[in-house]
Amino acid sequence: MLILPDYPWDSLAPYKERALQHPEGIVNLSIGTPVDPTPGLVQQALAEAADAPGYPTTHGTEGLRQAIADWYARRRNTTGLDPSNIMPTVGSKELVAWLPLLLGLGAGDVVVRPTVAYPTYDIGAQLAGAEAVTADDLDTLDPAVRSRVKLVWVNSPGNPTGIVRSVDSLAGLVAQARALGAVVASDECYAELGWGAWDGICIPGVLDDRVSGGDHRGLLSVYSLSKQSNLAGYRAAFVAGAPELMPHLINSRKHAGMIVPHPVQEAMRVALGDDAHVGEQKERYRHRRQLLVPALESFGLRIEHSEAGLYLWGTAGQDTWTTIGRLADLGILAGPGTFYGEAGNGYVRIALTASDERVRAAANRLNAAAGSRSAPLD
Repeated sequence: MLILPDYPWDSLAPYKERALQHPEGIVNLSIGTPVDPTPGLVQQALAEAADAPGYPTTHGTEGLRQAIADWYARRRNTTGLDPSNIMPTVGSKELVAWLPLLLGLGAGDVVVRPTVAYPTYDIGAQLAGAEAVTADDLDTLDPAVRSRVKLVWVNSPGNPTGIVRSVDSLAGLVAQARALGAVVASDECYAELGWGAWDGICIPGVLDDRVSGGDHRGLLSVYSLSKQSNLAGYRAAFVAGAPELMPHLINSRKHAGMIVPHPVQEAMRVALGDDAHVGEQKERYRHRRQLLVPALESFGLRIEHSEAGLYLWGTAGQDTWTTIGRLADLGILAGPGTFYGEAGNGYVRIALTASDERVRAAANRLNAAAGSRSAPLD
């Protein structure tokens, strides 16, 4: 029997109970689950496709795959993406977890993931019986390890840090991986949520023409509509690229019954054709971010990176769980940085995915605890 580690979020339960004791209620900024409405045009598309008595296709409808290819060209600086090299997935997390196994990895193979990263990259390696190692640059690996690398995960914009890798950085990683014969899988689901220097700029991805040189072999781009379109409940995501691998991935998923329901495929198709709702959602997150950043800083946190995405990555210069406890005493639940690897110790992750009212409440509590003289936010 394969024994996986305990689910890390379960260890946060005592701090949630602590936060629930606050007289004005908890503000849960720990898990980044969207709280805003699913766009009306997407709900309508789902309803109109609800009469779906037959089995959907694993590969996805032609209309959906063309919409994804068009979106890559319009929003991700990726031209010439063949729709046949695209496949919808049941959310992106399941693909992250099962990709090493689907690629045939096993004992002796190495999966590389970022130094501070989402824990499912490690779980995927464990499910396949492979070894997970951490590195942001393959040249830093011991040669004996580097020679066994078969899959390299890159996450930009990163969760939890919000780090964005530049074109040159991504292109360098791709060159390193290709020299080893390794696949690069790029988890890019926060790419529409750039801030600061990346606000309004096309955040590069692994299929970006400037990164790939137009050659998608060995490169997989993984994307989810959960964040930009509030579709977490739809499990709406896709993978694209690697023309030499995609037929095998499609075939394996057919055998395993990994199929996105047809109504969800139609909802995805419509969502990807409309950029307006994505911009509107980004403005909601911008407003919450503008409230939280100064309040967290007044409380003593230093915000690092956080150039894109739904999170603020911060440290108070103390043990992670001490900061989590201090926030819980204010009725605020945050995500422990230790969930994302040893390099996350001392940090906390603050999600922007709470209602405007709850974010204002959190900001007011933080300012009050810091002794701010400013008036409560309204």
